[in-house]
Amino acid sequence: MHGFLFSLSLVALFAVFAVLCVGIYSLFKGGKFGERWSNKLMQLRVLMQAIAIVILCLFAWWSANHSG
Repeated sequence: MHGFLFSLSLVALFAVFAVLCVGIYSLFKGGKFGERWSNKLMQLRVLMQAIAIVILCLFAWWSANHSG
């Protein structure tokens, strides 16, 4: 379970990073792409961050309680 939560946390962090990068790209690109995707990407980033925080909390809890 420890390895699974660790892998899942890495995937979640990468997902946040990827959405953040696409969001920054849309900010600088502007135009129709920026108008269409900027708010949706910000909402997706907040959702991904919430999921990543939950996974990291689970990982920390599991590590603290099952360290033996």
